[in-house]
Amino acid sequence: MFEGLQNKLLTSLKKLSGQSKISEKNIDETLREIRLALLEADVNFKVVKIFLDQVKAKALGAEVLGSLSAGQAFTKIVHDELISLLGNETPELDVRGEPGLIFLVGLQGAGKTTSAAKLAQFIRKKFSKRPGLVPADVYRPAAIEQLKTLGKQLDVPVFDSKATDKPEDILERAKVWAKQEMIDVLILDTAGRLQIDVTLMKELSRLKAMAAPKEILLVVDAMLGQESVNVAEGFNKELGITGLVLTKIDGDARGGAALSIRHTTGIPIKFLGIGEKLSDFEVFHPDRLASRILDMGDVLSLVEKAQEFVDEKSAMEQAKRLAKSKFTMNDFLSQIQMMKKMGGMGSILKMLPGAGQMMKKMEDMTVPDKEIKKVEAIIHSMTPKERANHKILNGSRRKRIAQGSGTQPSDINKFITQFEQAQKMMSQVMKMGFGRGGMKLPF
Repeated sequence: MFEGLQNKLLTSLKKLSGQSKISEKNIDETLREIRLALLEADVNFKVVKIFLDQVKAKALGAEVLGSLSAGQAFTKIVHDELISLLGNETPELDVRGEPGLIFLVGLQGAGKTTSAAKLAQFIRKKFSKRPGLVPADVYRPAAIEQLKTLGKQLDVPVFDSKATDKPEDILERAKVWAKQEMIDVLILDTAGRLQIDVTLMKELSRLKAMAAPKEILLVVDAMLGQESVNVAEGFNKELGITGLVLTKIDGDARGGAALSIRHTTGIPIKFLGIGEKLSDFEVFHPDRLASRILDMGDVLSLVEKAQEFVDEKSAMEQAKRLAKSKFTMNDFLSQIQMMKKMGGMGSILKMLPGAGQMMKKMEDMTVPDKEIKKVEAIIHSMTPKERANHKILNGSRRKRIAQGSGTQPSDINKFITQFEQAQKMMSQVMKMGFGRGGMKLPF
C-alpha cells in the first residue's frame, strides 16, 4: 500500500544524506518533494500542511549529533512526526462486560463481515475469551451466510439470524443466546449501505441505545483515500465511533486514508486488514507503521508472528540437526510451511529494514514466493527415503520427481545444489556461533 509513498519519501530524504548540516535551504527543498509525495498519496492537504510545518519547526536549528548525517537526523524527525500523525499510542480494545459487546459498522463492501470473523479470532487468541458472531445485516442475506461459513471455519459460534428478522430482535435474542452459550464477547456485524443515509443511521442508533456497546468499530476501505475521512466523520457524528479498522491495506491504496483519518477525525485506528486470509489482521501500532513507510522495517511484528507460528520444540530439534550437518529435506519443508503461515517470504522480507529498496532491485528476478512454491512441489514429489537422504537422488529419481512436480530435471539439479550450499553454510554459521571458544550449544 505504501510502496509509492515510500519510494518518493526515501528519494527525497536521500538528497540530504552526506550533508553535515541541516539548513533552511536544504530543508525547504526536501519538504517540497515530501509535500508532493504526500499529496500524490492522497493525504488530506490540511494534514500535509500541519505535518510539514511541524517537521520544519523541529528541523530548523537542529544539530547533527554524533555520527548522524543531516539526512539521518532529518529522517528521524520525519519518522517521529509520522508517529505523531498516526496517533502515538496503540489503543486497547475494550472487551469488558457480560457479555462484552462490539459493533462493526461501515459502508457496503468495506469488509465488515470478514473483519468480524478476524476480530473474533484475535479476541480468542489475545484475551483467551470465547467470542460469538451475530449476523445483523438482514438486507444482504449473503452476509449472514458468509459469517456463518467463516464462523464454522474458525470454530466460533454464530447466532442463527434470518434475513426475515428485524435487527433489534436479533440483538435481543443474541444477548440471551450469549449467556446460554457462555460467550464472553459478542461481535455484531451490522448492515451497510453504498453511502451514509438517514435510514441506516437511525437503525444503528436504535441498536446502540438498546445495548450500549463497549466498542463501535468503523470498518473503512483504505482504497477510499481522502473520502474515508468524510465517511468516518459521518458515522462518528451519529454513533460516537471508538475505533477504526482499515481494510485492504495490501491493495493498491496510496496510503492517504491511514495518514489522514486519525489526525482529522481524532478516532484511533485499532486494526489493519492486511490480506484476505483470516489470519491477515494486525493490531495497529503507529510507530511500526511509520517505520515501514520509511523502510526501517518492523522487526517487532516479525518477532510476534514468529512466536505465534513457530513451534519452539521443532525449531530446537532442527537446530541440533543443523549443527551436526543432518538438516534434511523434511526440515527444509517444515521451514517453508512455517514461512507460509507467517504470510510468505515476501511478507517476511517487507518487515526487514531496507527491504523495500532491496525488493525494488529484485523486481526483475524470480518472485521469492513463486520460487518457494516450486521447491515445495519438488520436495512433495520425493519419497520419505529421498527426503531423509538426498544423496540417493540419481538421474532416474530426479526425472521422476521432475514429472511429479511439473518441473524440469534441470530445476531439480539446481535445487539440490542450492540446498547443499545452504546446508553447508548454515552448518558453518552454527559451528562459528556455538563452537570452541564461543557460546556452547543449547542442547
